[in-house]
Amino acid sequence: MNVLKSSTNPSGWGKSILWLALAVACFHAAYTSIKFSALGLFIFGYAYCLVRLTDQPNVRRAFYFGLATGFLCAAPQLFFFWKIFNAAAIVLWLILAFWTGLFTAIVCGGIRRWGKVRTMWLVPIVWTGIEYFRSELYYLKFSWLNIGYVSLGGSGLFGVYGIGFLVFGISAAIANKYSIIAYFKARSRKELTVIFFLFLILLYLMALFLPALAESKRRFRPISIVGVQMEFPPANLIPKMLDKALAKNTNAQLFVLSEYSLDNPEGGVPDSLKKWCRDNARFLVVGGKDFVTNHIYYNTAFVVGTNGDIVFKQAKSVPIPFFDDGLPAPVQNVWDSPWGKIGICICYDLSYTRVTDRLVEQGAQLLIVPTMDVEEWGRHQHELHSRVAPVCAAEYGIPIFRLASSGISQAVSGDGNVVAKTSFGTDGEILSAQLRLPARGSLPLDRFLAPICTGATGIVTAILLFLNWKDKRATPKG
Repeated sequence: MNVLKSSTNPSGWGKSILWLALAVACFHAAYTSIKFSALGLFIFGYAYCLVRLTDQPNVRRAFYFGLATGFLCAAPQLFFFWKIFNAAAIVLWLILAFWTGLFTAIVCGGIRRWGKVRTMWLVPIVWTGIEYFRSELYYLKFSWLNIGYVSLGGSGLFGVYGIGFLVFGISAAIANKYSIIAYFKARSRKELTVIFFLFLILLYLMALFLPALAESKRRFRPISIVGVQMEFPPANLIPKMLDKALAKNTNAQLFVLSEYSLDNPEGGVPDSLKKWCRDNARFLVVGGKDFVTNHIYYNTAFVVGTNGDIVFKQAKSVPIPFFDDGLPAPVQNVWDSPWGKIGICICYDLSYTRVTDRLVEQGAQLLIVPTMDVEEWGRHQHELHSRVAPVCAAEYGIPIFRLASSGISQAVSGDGNVVAKTSFGTDGEILSAQLRLPARGSLPLDRFLAPICTGATGIVTAILLFLNWKDKRATPKG
């Protein structure tokens, strides 16, 4: 039997429903704890079951099973959408689920057209291509629930999308192990030699990144940072809370407040905070509005220097859709601080590698992230958001100080270890840490792999659509 031909026994309804239920259960098990623990290994079960779901009699059925799986994964994890958008949350859950359905549809189309083994090689490419596109490249981009966020392991080398590539590659190989063995037995010695050398080239490319990663671990000068967790604080309360934080951390050099801490009608930083910085000879990073006109503004993080002047400011690069969140930043720069180069990204900006990559490429040795997570959105929203900073820190090998309005604020070392954090919903809680800035950060492998996978996925989809169109034209009508 030719192992390259399409499966003659696709999954029936009973097995498909079982794979769907197991996939959903494994996904939620992997996301059960906010800590990066062994529970994250359940993500392999999710990937394996999703791969098995792709073997359907037709593409339409594969799409609907993938859509149902995606919806049952997204809706419980992102139930806080209902608190924000009401019934419109159902549409947003379906949009997220669509990408899972698209994955199962494309892979099913490949299986029906080219067989399981040949399509098995496409599985990690298609998954990574879709995951990168839905997380980074279109209007409603949203990277949360990326399977790379369940584990820190491998983040520094492979990156959050590279972990997804590996998980689905391994899962596809296990799901098709017997066909793969038969495939390799059918290969000639020449073909096996080519495959072996391609594998060696891949290992060599990975090894090129190891010196950069090792260099990024070399420590530079330390910095003591303090943040005060407050949600929409009154203007006259802020200097008092900063005094309290300074009294407890007299050696702190830099203070941080959350996104939208300032809500003064004229925008900018009030004189009271400039005076506080001048009187105490401290730097302050604080979120507020930088108005262009009376109604149009940039959601901005201002850096106030020890002389009371604004020494740097950075606007939010990716304002949240459907929110009054300002204009997108026209430019991204790093702050040449007294301790080294510091990148500032605001709230959800940290979730987008195309934002944070630019800061690391400019030499950022530390990321400061003023964040607005409203308390009424619930604990689980805060817990999901807290997964992002440790993974990003491990990816780049640089520390991150993330100060949220109502929790969970974090100070994360360059290896992804959370060295200090605050609780959810505790107004006025103080976060303090001493972080050590590395000589430089580095980008993981997936920053080059993921865009290639997206392009390859587009090509594969176009080929499948063309071949389907060609078959329909060749079929006699009537």
